[in-house]
Amino acid sequence: MLLGDLGAEVLKVEKPGQGDETRRWGPPFRSSESTYFLSVNRNKKSLTVDIKKPAGQQIVTELAKKCDILIENYVPGKLHQMGLGYQEMQEIAPQLIYCSISGYGTSGPYAQRAGYDVIAAALGGLLHITGPQDGEPCKVGVAMTDLATGLYAHGAIMAALLQRSKTGRGQHIDCNLLSTQVSCLANLSSNYLNGGQEAKRWGTAHESIVPYQAFSTKDGYFVVGAANDKQFQILCNHLQLPDLANDSRYLSNADRVKNRKTLLDVLASRFQEKATSDWLLVFEGCGIPYGPINTLQQVFSDPQVLHNEMVIDMKHSTAGTIRLPGPAVRFSDAANKARLPPPLLGEHTCEVLADVLGLTSSEIKKLEEAGIV
Repeated sequence: MLLGDLGAEVLKVEKPGQGDETRRWGPPFRSSESTYFLSVNRNKKSLTVDIKKPAGQQIVTELAKKCDILIENYVPGKLHQMGLGYQEMQEIAPQLIYCSISGYGTSGPYAQRAGYDVIAAALGGLLHITGPQDGEPCKVGVAMTDLATGLYAHGAIMAALLQRSKTGRGQHIDCNLLSTQVSCLANLSSNYLNGGQEAKRWGTAHESIVPYQAFSTKDGYFVVGAANDKQFQILCNHLQLPDLANDSRYLSNADRVKNRKTLLDVLASRFQEKATSDWLLVFEGCGIPYGPINTLQQVFSDPQVLHNEMVIDMKHSTAGTIRLPGPAVRFSDAANKARLPPPLLGEHTCEVLADVLGLTSSEIKKLEEAGIV
């Protein structure tokens, strides 16, 4: 989807009669369309091809000759069995950048396992570090391991395109959920690998910075972060707790981490004295990071979200007007926008076969009659 936002013509090859499984993920649905599918499929054209049949495999091969990038997420080796693996494609389409996205990588002891976000997140440690401090491991609210893998794939593809501009040749890219998740452990991985410190769950708090978390208010939650001593002094002043900033137990971040409980008890008690909206007024313009915990209704009515044009309207042929989060990045001299609504299953099959592969209407009809497309 990100490549499509940047202007790429994206051809989504789906199984005839079924398509992407997320088309059936719901409720909720908008008309007959899964809102889950709608969320991540703008700027794509859908064509249905039965790649288990030789004629379908030939269509994919011919498309590969004319395309810059192929992205696939089959269990490693599956496409090779159909003659559509990287080695086969490299021979007939040396310009092709072939990006494989799998659960665990193209080789190794787990390569043949099916991979979903929550499984890779569990295996990669994310669930272990997410959740209440004294509670059970928790799944993150959205599929962050999936999303991060897509971002890694996007960056890798752009780098491969840049290299191809110099060498004239494509290459294979191996992205997988597990490696992405392990790489995203960030400072916690270093704490373990270099400091011998096992991670644990902290709720909204931070293992190495105090205070840096959510506090309950009279009617909700308020999140604040004081990552250095100056910010801590500002926090104390705005809470009208000046003595706290000069308390020897809290002079440095290391001191505050050491004396976390006593400090947080004082702060928690203070934040409960006002409503979230009152605290927002108190901290306005203070210079330290702060904010409320918003519901989705509050997110999509937030003035900064609206100013950033993060809510876009698109006209869908069966679902009517749909609303989606817009592109997160802006360019000063390039377009980054939603151009096409999420496609119906096979909506562009005839168009792609005719315009990209040059097939005639009679040739396309024969493929339809044979159940190839």
